[in-house]
Formats: sequence, structure tokens, C-alpha cells
Amino acid sequence: MTEISGGSLAVYKNRPALVTESGEKIMISLPGGESIKVRPKDIEILHAGPLKSLAELGAGGTEETARDADNVRGAWELLASSGGTTTLAELAELVFGGFTPQNAWKAFLLFADGLYFTGTLSALTPRGAEEVAAETAKRQGKKDEAQAREAFLRRLKAGTPQNGDSRFMQDVEALAYGKSEKSRTLRDLGKSETPEEAHRFLLGCGVWDCWINPHPPRWGITMTQPAPMGGSAGDRLPRRDLSSLEAYAIDSPWSTDPDDAVSLETEGGKTLLYVHVADPASAISDEADAEGRARGATFYLPEGVVRMLPEEFLSRFSLGLAETSPALTFKLTLDPAHPAFIEATEIFPSTVKVKRLSYEEADAKSGDPMLAALFALGKKNFERRLAAGAVHIEMPETHITADLDRHTISIEPIHCQQSADMVRECMLLAGEGAAKWAGKRQIPFPYVTQEAGDLPARPLEGLAGSYQLRRCMRPRRVSAKSGYHWGLGLDAYTQVTSPLRRYTDLLAHLQLRACLDAERDGAPKLLDEDELLLRLAAADAAAQRVVGAERASKAHWTAVYLDQMLHTKEKERLNQPVWEAVVCEKGKNSVTAIIPDLALETKIGGVNAEPGDTIKLRLASVKIPEAEAVFSRL
Repeated sequence: MTEISGGSLAVYKNRPALVTESGEKIMISLPGGESIKVRPKDIEILHAGPLKSLAELGAGGTEETARDADNVRGAWELLASSGGTTTLAELAELVFGGFTPQNAWKAFLLFADGLYFTGTLSALTPRGAEEVAAETAKRQGKKDEAQAREAFLRRLKAGTPQNGDSRFMQDVEALAYGKSEKSRTLRDLGKSETPEEAHRFLLGCGVWDCWINPHPPRWGITMTQPAPMGGSAGDRLPRRDLSSLEAYAIDSPWSTDPDDAVSLETEGGKTLLYVHVADPASAISDEADAEGRARGATFYLPEGVVRMLPEEFLSRFSLGLAETSPALTFKLTLDPAHPAFIEATEIFPSTVKVKRLSYEEADAKSGDPMLAALFALGKKNFERRLAAGAVHIEMPETHITADLDRHTISIEPIHCQQSADMVRECMLLAGEGAAKWAGKRQIPFPYVTQEAGDLPARPLEGLAGSYQLRRCMRPRRVSAKSGYHWGLGLDAYTQVTSPLRRYTDLLAHLQLRACLDAERDGAPKLLDEDELLLRLAAADAAAQRVVGAERASKAHWTAVYLDQMLHTKEKERLNQPVWEAVVCEKGKNSVTAIIPDLALETKIGGVNAEPGDTIKLRLASVKIPEAEAVFSRL
């Protein structure tokens, strides 16, 4: 070890240090005048000195050694050709012409730089020519990239971005898509690092346009369709042929995955309601089941649909797409004295012949005997639930279509229809019947419950009242225990009518079929409660992400629709359209109103109006990154 004495030049944590006192503990002085005590092993001696102060070393750094570039390269080539090692003192002699404290420090910086030499201070090894060439090219690339980035930032600050600048925006896009929480570019520009600010920045720079919807990735939603996976082995349960029974699948005209249908008949003075449901559980493989569970639900977007299950399940099990369809039928025998009360439930696989109708077509066929009886049954069940304490909320809904190829958006209000109400009530009856059927057999099952909310003593009328009631509702819960569903007014309830669209429905079907299978031949195939709860938790979390992404996407496309309308009218110098809104809540300095034609909730300041009042609004501005529209009262 080199003797340590006062006035020696040392290196401490890659910084120069002047030894001021030696001994068991060594006192050193650091740049800036700080003095500390260290152990001998904490430092390395570069030169024995004498050195009076660190200021004698000069500025140092790679910039200074760069002035001796020819000497550095010559020394490296000489040492590399000899194939040996050298010392710090020899390197200082070769490159800088002598071994002084100043040259020792410059030689250390040359070694620490790592371009030409590696090893230790006592045995410096020259790197190979290929290594030096590769490292030189790498450093030049970083330097060029840094210079290009500085030029990019100057252009952005000047408001003159170029076409090639999008390559520097990847961190901004990652933040806008919710794939990262930070953005170096936004930070360098002094902007806040939020998804909304990133979205605004990308729109402003022209890297994005309004036709990019960032919300699904923000919610962690995959936008790829499930890959074909095939089905499992053949169904063990026999199917009952119900193809002679008239059955209707009634849905919105834009629906492409019909998964439920209804039939009605009388037998022995009793009313029999059949709810036929798509039966993918009869053929689903473990792989497709796991994929559906990870997705949670089919993802309905204004710009398209991302399925929960592979396309082959849709074509094979949707009702009414072929001459006949496989189904799982819920046959409900209704109490003759109380026609909406379930007396008995039978569940079995079936083959059905289904006719598809839109809600409008079904309403137009209200003279059809079966449909008329179904409408009457739906009304009675609704009245039964209201009498049991059900909460009825009617909020405006819209159907939004975004055509990304044509750059057009349409928003159509969804009007209340008799057939839609009837289908809802029949599906609720099927869910009630299935829950009671499973409860009677005490099998682990996905039940849906809801605790009571704190309702106002006298709810408001109309839309303002529905808004008020909605705010009182508590979240629904999915668990393995049956319980009361307060909002629906049902003692027991589950969801079983959308197994192509919701995984919890599919899980219910798997348990029902396993129970039927066990009753037929005693084969125990039911999931136990722990496994059922694990699948429920995973699927429900995924489904909640889907709901959030759907809501955010609809808000985005509504904002784009209004923004287009705003700028089109400005360009044509036409008056903006007038929107009718219903005041739903009165605040201190603003009101909350809903525009039914847009199903849009908005706050308006400086308005003196009461809940239930209708006011007229005009669009003032739109913020696409926040998916917000600002309206003013006329």
C-alpha cells in the first residue's frame, strides 16, 4: 500500500481528496472545503504530493483531457500493441509528460472515463480496438440523440414541431395510454405529468387526433379479440327438443350476440314461462373459460366490440342465428293466484327454434297472443317488485356509434319500449328462479345482492327523482351467499341470461350444469366455495374495469361529437343547437343538469333553477382530454 502522508492526493468516491492528517483515521479535505475523517481503505492514493490545495488541480474533467486526445490515443495504441498493463504514473508520463498531482488526477479521470482503459489503478489494461470503436460509436450516438432532443424541445417551445418529432413522444403516449406514470418530455417542458395533459399535448402537436380513444388501455383492457380455442368434449346432458315452441329473442337492432329468448304457454291452468339462454357452458374448454374470466365481460365500444369469448362460440350458441339453437332453458311455473310469483323452476338443456325481433318490431306485434301475454306478465312482475320495495330508476340512455374510417359519430337516444321492459322482467324472473333453485340444493353459486340505501322521505318526480334515487343506491355484491337484493325487491337473485357477455353468468351456468350432471349420474363436478369465490373475484374485478372503460369511452366520443359540432357551426357561422336539460340538483353556485338527448350530466354555474325545471343550454366549449363539455344557459 502507498504510504499515506499529509499533502497526498487521494480519490474518495470518485472525487479528489487532499490528505491533511494521517494516522489510524485519516483527515481529508474535499472540493468545497468540507473535511471528514475516513479509514485508509476508504481512499486510494493517486500521488504522494506534496499538494497544498485541491485548487491546484485545475478544472480537470474529460473536457480538459480531450485537449490531449492525440496523446491519449497514441498512448492507448502503444500500450494495446504491447499487450501489457500499466500504472497510473506511467499513463500520466505517457499522455501528459510527467507524473505530478495535476497529471495524476487527469490520468485518473482518463481511466475512470472507461473508453480506453479498464482494470485497477495499479494495473490499467488497454481495451481492444473493437471495444473502443463500439464504445466510441455508442457515445457519439448518445451525443447526437441528446442534441436532437434539445432541438426537438426548442421546436416544441417555439410551436414548430416537425413530422419526425413523434419518435420523441413515446413517453408522452405511454402516459396518455396509462402505461406509465411519468413523461420526461412533459417534465422537460414544465408541464404536469397526467394522462389528460399528455392527451392534450399530443392533440396540440398533431401526433394524435381526436379519433384516438386512450381510455381502454388506461383501464387495462385488451383490444384484441380472443383467439380460437375450440370446445371441450361432448355434452353429457341430453337436450330436450323445444323446437315446436314459439320463442322470441328480442333485443336492440344493433345487437349481434343474442343470448336469450322467451316463450310462454299454459298447461293445466298454469302459466309456464320459458327463458332460453345461450349454452356455451356445454362446450367451453378450460382455456376459453380462463380467457373469459380474465376479460370479465364483452367490451362494448362505440367504435366496435371486443368479445369475452372466441367468435366460434358466438356463431355456435347465439340464439336465432341458425335454424335451431342449443340452449339452457329455465322453465318457470307461475302461481295461478299470483301470476308473477314462481311456484317451481326446472332447468334443462334444450334445442330451440328462435325468431329474432327488435324492440320496435316486438312492440308493433303487441296483438300477437304470446307477446300480449308476455307484456301482461312483465307488467305484473314489475308491480310485484315495486310492492316489495324495489327502486325504479329511469335515466336517459343513448346508443353511440363512432365510425373511425369515415370520421363520423352518431348519438341516438334510446327510448323506453314496452318490449324492453317485458324482456327485463322475464330475465329477472329467470335470475330469481335460478337463485332459488340453487339455494334449495345448497350448491356454491354466484348470487347477486344489494343492501338497502337511505332513500329520501319524498323523492322528487321525473328525471330529477331518478337522479336523486341513483345517488342513494349502494353497490351490488356478488358472493357465494344468497341474500336480499334491495334495488330489485327480490329475496334471492342471480344473473344467468348473458353467458356470452358476462363471465359471472357463464360461471353460474357451469355450476348449474355440474349440479344437473351430478343429479343424473352422481358425478361430483361442482366447484367448491373457495374456488367459486376466487373466480368470482377475478371476473368481477375485470368486469368493473370493462364498465369503467365503457363509461369513459362513451364520454370521450360524446365530447368528440360535440367538438365537431362546435367547430362545424363556427366554420359555417351558424348558431349552435339548443339543448334541453333537466335540472337534477341545486348547489350553492351551480346546478347539475342532465341533457336527455345526450345522456350527459353537466354542471352550470350562475343558474337560478330548481330540481325538475327544464332549461335551455348552448354549447360553449369542449375539452376532449377531460371528456368534458361546457354549456351556458340561454
